[in-house]
Amino acid sequence: MNKSDLVESLADATGLTKADASRTVDALFGTDGGIICGALGRGDRVQITGFGTFEAKKRKARIGRNPRTGESIRIAASKSPSFRAGKGLKDGIK
Repeated sequence: MNKSDLVESLADATGLTKADASRTVDALFGTDGGIICGALGRGDRVQITGFGTFEAKKRKARIGRNPRTGESIRIAASKSPSFRAGKGLKDGIK
């Protein structure tokens, strides 16, 4: 399922127009000012009971290797998004 399929399913399930459903999906999942992305950027955790938890995990700076040359390189610290599925979601796909 891609974004347009999700928008169409949301419109069918809720009675919203496709334009309203698209704005809703963008408001929740958008990378430019979306609710989830904004919360993770602030260091908050987004927990949807029964569905799962979104959080930003911090990765420490480390030394890596260039696979082509074998040279050691410094990899900067970063944040990476993570999702942990909840029990309801796990049970729902069985």
